[in-house]
Amino acid sequence: MRSTHRLLTLLLACLGVGLQSSCAAPQQGQAAPAPKVIFFDVNETLLDLESMRQSVGEALGGREELLPLWFSTMLHYSLVETVTGNYHDFGAVGTAALMMVAQNNGIALSQEQARASIVTPLLELPAHPDVIEGLRALKAQGYTLVSLTNSSYLGVQTQLKNAGLTELFTRNLSIEDIKVYKPDLRTYRWAAEQLGVKPEDAVLVAAHGWDVAGAKAAGFQAVFVARPGQALYPLATKPDLVVKDIRELAEVLGKRP
Repeated sequence: MRSTHRLLTLLLACLGVGLQSSCAAPQQGQAAPAPKVIFFDVNETLLDLESMRQSVGEALGGREELLPLWFSTMLHYSLVETVTGNYHDFGAVGTAALMMVAQNNGIALSQEQARASIVTPLLELPAHPDVIEGLRALKAQGYTLVSLTNSSYLGVQTQLKNAGLTELFTRNLSIEDIKVYKPDLRTYRWAAEQLGVKPEDAVLVAAHGWDVAGAKAAGFQAVFVARPGQALYPLATKPDLVVKDIRELAEVLGKRP
């Protein structure tokens, strides 16, 4: 019963993905302390998944509109992996999720076809237009920037290199080390330990409501990047800040005393 309850709790956190966002700023309260480390989610937060629409769409018989369903299915089953004490890397989970979406929509798709349509395009995602300028500004302000992703180490290192972001990060962290997917609270606390900071002195920047929910529950500060099609989970603790992109984040943090 405890495992079932935990699974339902984690899966409910993912339901915020894809809802319409009001992008309302959180209620004003006591100002959060200036973060010592800024952790960044990578896929969708920094890198634009839109370029995958064609390859995934082709694998799904031209159904490009199924891309969000594939991504949310991948997240769903990464949580199933964690709650059941299992682990396959994000690429394997993504391939399996695409095959499930194909099957549920009556589309013939082999494992080889599914993997080919995901792995190479995922590694070659471009950065959103605001990202390089925003990250450079944050780094110039003295912040320590760290990526924190569900992708493998090899995957995220390749992604950041291809997107021209490698030199902007002090470290890259992957849940591959602990084999527990975000938004499990252990991932955020582990990340803080790796950088030698308390959770309250760290901030997670993400474009996913489920990631923000996990970070806040783990004691982190959190910033929600309101990318198109993304929304906060209404039943979770609100983030400390809502911004439209990384450039705006740098502008806001740059004004802090």
